[in-house]
Amino acid sequence: MAKIFDHISDDLKEFITRQKIFFVGTAAQEGRVNVSPKGMDTFRVLDANTIVWLNLTGSGNETAAHLLKHNRMTIMFCAFEGKPLILRLYGAAKIYHQKDDTYQKYIDLFPKTIGSRQIIEMNVDMVQTSCGFAVPFMDFKEERTQLISWAEKKGEDRLIEYRKEKNTVSIDNFDTGLPTD
Repeated sequence: MAKIFDHISDDLKEFITRQKIFFVGTAAQEGRVNVSPKGMDTFRVLDANTIVWLNLTGSGNETAAHLLKHNRMTIMFCAFEGKPLILRLYGAAKIYHQKDDTYQKYIDLFPKTIGSRQIIEMNVDMVQTSCGFAVPFMDFKEERTQLISWAEKKGEDRLIEYRKEKNTVSIDNFDTGLPTD
């Protein structure tokens, strides 16, 4: 039932645009595998083989640590309403920080969001769809506001300090590459 493609078609791009959540999977050669849910308006398809997503300040930074060790990444979308579908994007990813020119090039693609930490760019080399017949129906109610409220209460200066304390090393003690200055 699975189908494999070498690019993101227009209909799959439209599907991605409608989704409220996606999942990011990464792993270094050693240590733990990380699967992280992402939400809000943080994902863009740039072309048939390139995507970017805005990574917000959170409790960890496993994705960044893994990508520095091994740049492979999988992104998964599931249809929780409408026609069943699971969509996976496979490829190699790069991390851009706020001081990087490429970060500045992409940041305006997203709504201004306090707590923006990194932008991840992925070159998609394989696209896979599968049935999604066992994925349950779930209704989207609304975006959670806690992350933005938390970041606003902290403010930019305290967010920088928080990232230094919580986001520079992974749970496996790998460097995340996050600048500390």
